[in-house]
Amino acid sequence: MTPISRRALPALAALALPAATAGAAQAQSPAQSPAQSPAPAATPAKLTLLLDWFVNPDHAPIIVAQEGGHFARAGLEVRLVAPADPNDPPRLVAAKQADLGVYYQKNLHLAVDQGLPLARVGTLVATPLSTLSVLRDGPVKRLEDLKGKKVGFSTAGFEEVALDTILGTVGLSSRDVTLVNVNFGLSSALMSGQVDAILGGFRNFELHQMEIEKRPGRAFYPEQHGMPIYDELIYVAHRDRVKDPALRRFMDALEAATTFLVNNPEESWTMFIAGQRRELDNELNRRAFKDTLNRFSLAPAALDANRYQRFARFLEGRKMIRAVPPLEQYAVELPVA
Repeated sequence: MTPISRRALPALAALALPAATAGAAQAQSPAQSPAQSPAPAATPAKLTLLLDWFVNPDHAPIIVAQEGGHFARAGLEVRLVAPADPNDPPRLVAAKQADLGVYYQKNLHLAVDQGLPLARVGTLVATPLSTLSVLRDGPVKRLEDLKGKKVGFSTAGFEEVALDTILGTVGLSSRDVTLVNVNFGLSSALMSGQVDAILGGFRNFELHQMEIEKRPGRAFYPEQHGMPIYDELIYVAHRDRVKDPALRRFMDALEAATTFLVNNPEESWTMFIAGQRRELDNELNRRAFKDTLNRFSLAPAALDANRYQRFARFLEGRKMIRAVPPLEQYAVELPVA
C-alpha cells in the first residue's frame, strides 16, 4: 500500500460538505441526548465552521454532532468546510469570513502575538498528539542517538523550538541535527530513509500508518521531554464574537455529541463514514478513530486557564512571542446561553 500522509489528501476535503445539512435531517435520530436543551429559536442560527484540513477522525465529535442532530436540536445550522490550505482558517475567522475555525493551541499564541483578533472558545482534542518519531528497528534508540541525524518536518515556525526543548533534555539542540522539510510526507520520508526521524507526526495517525506498512515506529512524546502540556486542536472565533449565544449552543451540542461518541463508538463510526465519507472506511481511519476517543474534550467549552498561560510563558521564554497577553484577550470560556 502506498503511504498516505494525514495532511496530504486534499481530494477528501469535499467530504466535509455533504454533512453540512445532515443535522436537520437527523433531528429525530436515536442519538438524541436528553441532557441537551431543545432549540431556543424557530429559525436556526447559521454558523460556518472551517476545519483545519480534510475530514479525519480528529473531527469525529463534529461529525457526530451533525449526523446525530445535536446541532439541529440546539437551534443551529452548521456548515462544515474543509479548506484547500490549512493556513486559511485563522485568517478567514479573523477576517470574519467564517464564524469558527479548528486550529492549534500552539499556533494560536503565535497568531495572537502577530495581531490576529482570535480567541479560543472551545477544545476539540485536549491532549498533545504531535510526536518526534523514529523507526522502531532503526538506529535511533534514544534521543541522544539523534546527534548528527536528519529530522523531517512539515510546516515551518515551531520546529526549532520543539527540537531545542525535546533534545535539550539530553544536552542536545536543533543545531545538532539537520532539519529537512518533507512537506506533508512525514511517514513516507521516514520509512524510505530520507530522514532518520520526523517531528510533528500524530500519535493517533502516523504511528498507525507505519504499523500498517510493516514499518512500526517509536515515538518520543514532547510533553514527556520538556514541552508544557497543551490542547492539540481547539475552536477559535473572532474576539468580537465571544459573547454570541450561538457559539455557546454550538459547544453544548458538541458536549452532548462527544458524550454520545464515547458511549457509542460503533454507532458513531457508522455516522462518521456515512454518505460520501464512506471513502474514509479503511484500516488506518478505523485505528485512528478508536485511538482518539479518549483524547477528545468531554467538556469542550471548559477552559484550563493555567494550561494556556503556562504555554504562553514557555513561548515568551523562547522568544517566540513578545509578551504574555492577558488570558481574556485570547482564550475564554463562553458565557452560558
